[in-house]
Amino acid sequence: MLEVKNILAGNQRAGARMIRLIEDNDPTVFGLLKELYPHVGHAFIIGITGSPGVGKSTLIDALISEFRKLDKKIAVIAVDPTSPFSGGAILGDRLRMQRHATDKRVFIRSMASRGQKGGLSRATKDASIVLDAMGYDIIIIETVGAGQADFDITTLAHSTGIISIPGTGDGIQAVKAGILETGDIFIVNKSDKPDADASVYELKMMISMRKPPNLKITRETGWTPRVLKTIAQNGTGVKELADTFLSHFDFMKKNNFVDQKRNAMETSYFNSLLQDLTLKKLLLLMKNSKEYKEVLQKIQEGSIDPLSAAEHITSKICIFENND
Repeated sequence: MLEVKNILAGNQRAGARMIRLIEDNDPTVFGLLKELYPHVGHAFIIGITGSPGVGKSTLIDALISEFRKLDKKIAVIAVDPTSPFSGGAILGDRLRMQRHATDKRVFIRSMASRGQKGGLSRATKDASIVLDAMGYDIIIIETVGAGQADFDITTLAHSTGIISIPGTGDGIQAVKAGILETGDIFIVNKSDKPDADASVYELKMMISMRKPPNLKITRETGWTPRVLKTIAQNGTGVKELADTFLSHFDFMKKNNFVDQKRNAMETSYFNSLLQDLTLKKLLLLMKNSKEYKEVLQKIQEGSIDPLSAAEHITSKICIFENND
């Protein structure tokens, strides 16, 4: 039996087992998370996103080394694409960070995105609670790399880093997608390539013109997003990047924004829990109902189309009707 005290003691085996239960939607997880929740809120959570091929995993590997030099305890959640066959994660990211496998103060876990359009699933937030309770100083969440869809990271991370590479037009795509408005630090990786300086200039110009983000998460004012160049393969610029992330967190603390951000994170988490739990109960209720079975039979007989059937069933839901 999994015991919360082992997780709070930082036992990696217990933490890994807990995350596995989360991914498996084990019914015991909810109670365990409630026991852990009073012990969280201490970790600095960094979100890393960017299009496939920009070097996210390699850069995170280098960041781990820099943070370890500062004696920080580091955890990484690498949100990988979901396998269409097994539903599990494709573990490419974790393989790139194997040099840290023997470091007892580093924990790396790949998780499946499970089809979430924002590149994250609720399981990612649950896992970050476990890692926070285990006493990790910094938790790095790498999103699936869906590019224009990676907005959900802002509801989980204190600081968001967006990676691009020269010559790909990522800056223009960011403006089109609105991703530019979610970033705190912009990283031009593989900056030994031609046009790196032009990419930096382009990003700075776009940042200077960006409008206040229309997000449910309230973002701090006064922080000017940084644009940095790195070469993850040889570590160039990685120390400056690590220092900039820490500076951003210090900025948030000095301006009393950490509590505000935590409130926004908790609101987002509450909404996702409410959505998941409500949907689960409603589906279970409907599937056990006589009317659901009758409509399903009609679909199979061809006497009603699926759209009309779904509309008919959902019209029966009258929970929380406005009675004012």
